[in-house]
Amino acid sequence: FIYFLSTIGVLLVFADKVPAAVSMIFESAFTTTAATGGFLGATVMMAMRNGVARGVFSNESGLGSAPIVAAAAKTKWPAEQGLISMTGTFIDTIIICTLTGLTLVVTGVWCGMENGAALTNAAFTSAFPVFGGYMLLIGLVLFAFTTILGWNYYGERCMIYLVGTKGVLPYRLVFILLIASGAFLKLEAIWILADIVNGLMAIPNLIALLFLSGICVRETKKYMDHLKTGKPYEEYED
Repeated sequence: FIYFLSTIGVLLVFADKVPAAVSMIFESAFTTTAATGGFLGATVMMAMRNGVARGVFSNESGLGSAPIVAAAAKTKWPAEQGLISMTGTFIDTIIICTLTGLTLVVTGVWCGMENGAALTNAAFTSAFPVFGGYMLLIGLVLFAFTTILGWNYYGERCMIYLVGTKGVLPYRLVFILLIASGAFLKLEAIWILADIVNGLMAIPNLIALLFLSGICVRETKKYMDHLKTGKPYEEYED
């Protein structure tokens, strides 16, 4: 919420540039600019790979990680929990990433040499020179802390499934070491590592989704019928 308000504040400061920024984004995406940049830069395939990788990184769609938390929810309707989980993709990618992208464009920092958090920090400080950096700092600390907690939980659930509770403590020790080492790695190395492990997660998960697609369709039909008729879950046959 803090980050959301901060980006809105930046867009209000540069409100006169927002229409031009939106127009430029759409024109660059649907004209020869994007294709030319892909061919001249690192080919269209590389552009697509980076786009998909960053999209997956922002919302975890298809990785199979978020369902680990969703599976802990107490609900009679699996489809209902699935629909609730889908809102995460909308909030992360459509809202947060769109606001971030607009702040980078309207402030003009996207043309500079910065990358990652430094790029966003430049955008915030250009709008609020005195406290813009602190606004972003609070948001990033909260993002990082909750992300660390979330991924630790994912890993613990996996270790318990594979080897039992005896694997939790060794996992936590390795996890803490990896968190500490992340502060000393270059951003490019982190992106490469993230892309590799995301791919390792996505491959078995997407294969499993193909086999479970029939169950997903059946559970969704049950829930949609329940919304229309009010029929309880117990009356549906498996």
